[in-house]
Amino acid sequence: MKKLTLNYYTDSGHGWLAVNRADLDALGIADKISHYSYQRAGRVYLEEDLDMTTYMAAADRAGWKVTIREHFADRSAIRSYDSYRHAPSLIQAALQMGKLEIVHIK
Repeated sequence: MKKLTLNYYTDSGHGWLAVNRADLDALGIADKISHYSYQRAGRVYLEEDLDMTTYMAAADRAGWKVTIREHFADRSAIRSYDSYRHAPSLIQAALQMGKLEIVHIK
């Protein structure tokens, strides 16, 4: 069982759960996250209305135990980050385009 402690940031108008981008891929939901969430470096800040719920449901199905720490600011800097964009890895993209074949060697 994976155990995580995640930060939940809120301001006077909204809230975001900070998660590792790699965890979205591990849970199979990277393409389900909306552009209302934000990203910076290897972190994604999931907006609280839909994307956070999508993440929490997927984590629960995967058996992950998530603990949340809350933080409040009058106006969060997260609002200035880039909007989330799903970008599949180069390997995934090559597989989807038929440009790569995985061969298992025994």
